[in-house]
Amino acid sequence: MTDCVFCKIVAGDIPAKTVFEDEEVLAFEDLSPQAPQHVLVIPKKHIATLNDLTAEDAPVIGKMARVAAQVARDRGFAEDGYRTVMNCNQLGGQTVYHIHMHVLGGRGMSWPPG
Repeated sequence: MTDCVFCKIVAGDIPAKTVFEDEEVLAFEDLSPQAPQHVLVIPKKHIATLNDLTAEDAPVIGKMARVAAQVARDRGFAEDGYRTVMNCNQLGGQTVYHIHMHVLGGRGMSWPPG
């Protein structure tokens, strides 16, 4: 996707504060943090929404969750607790159409979230 901001980050065209990267997944600090700790975990493959996932994409979703947990451990907020969020489409709050998992920590979370 040539117009996807996250694809541009994956390609290195837009800088990001990377906290984890391998051949399938990238994690970086959110530019507009909603908590003291706010990291985004994305697949390097462009997948617009959760509705676009295929059976072949299932492993990368699991890897995103494992990376989120590792980021929380590495940054020292896993034991206190954290929230992961994946939004889907406009009413779900999705603003970048490349699936991503928010990892939020460093403060108490309320419910319902929004």
